[in-house]
Amino acid sequence: MAAPGYDPDFLGVPLPVPELGPGPEADAVRLDGSTRVDYTHFSLALSASRRFAYWVAWNVDGGGLRKLARTGIPFVKDPRLPEAAQVGDEVYQGNRLDRGHLARRADLLWGTEAEAKRANRDSFYFTNITPQVDDFNQSVRAGLWGRLEDALYADVEVDRLRVSVFGGPVLGDDDRAYRGVLLPREFWKVIASVQAGALKASAFVLTQSLNRLESLDFAEFRVYQVPLAELEPRLALGFPPALVAADTAAPVAAGLDERPPLDSADDISWS
Repeated sequence: MAAPGYDPDFLGVPLPVPELGPGPEADAVRLDGSTRVDYTHFSLALSASRRFAYWVAWNVDGGGLRKLARTGIPFVKDPRLPEAAQVGDEVYQGNRLDRGHLARRADLLWGTEAEAKRANRDSFYFTNITPQVDDFNQSVRAGLWGRLEDALYADVEVDRLRVSVFGGPVLGDDDRAYRGVLLPREFWKVIASVQAGALKASAFVLTQSLNRLESLDFAEFRVYQVPLAELEPRLALGFPPALVAADTAAPVAAGLDERPPLDSADDISWS
């Protein structure tokens, strides 16, 4: 059975997946002629040259989440896609690199038990994974970045407890090369919800360092809330106009290194 993938109508407001710019469109891996690759509760577009996702889009049913173990599920390449277009275990062996999920595994475990189990397995495809230094990855899971969706549920009343999320790595030309792979140092996420009948969207960037890394030691990471329109040229992606219009961040003139990072969930503007 084909995986249903990301549902653009999940919130009752049409939110299609991001549109690839000319460069990413030409570079994206295709499956049955489409740049969109579907899995259970999430979809993505994969860069053939970088071998990581340009974007991942997923739906979260906060009222139907299940707790399932991750033990015994292997990280594997998606057999539907060219093996050479996917970074696999070769970059993770014998070092401090972790396999970091883009679509958060816990977000995907909803629906029927069978659906949740499929989503659990699907989340371990390497197409949904990026390398992260172990200390960094552990901090991400325990820190603000890993708790963004949870913070939204805690801070505002979300209609039907449903959220749609877009995210991925920032694929920079100056990312550090390691074993023939350019390691992303920045990540982005856009969280969309309906609050009192109105669509709201909040965009974030996580950066480990704004300077070029000279080793595999990553600086302390920082999380920033950014205007959604600021992400589009940075990523060469186009977001749905309804999503951009629903942005909760005020426009800012300063660059990331000139504005304060988020210290806690209390600093986030959700509405």
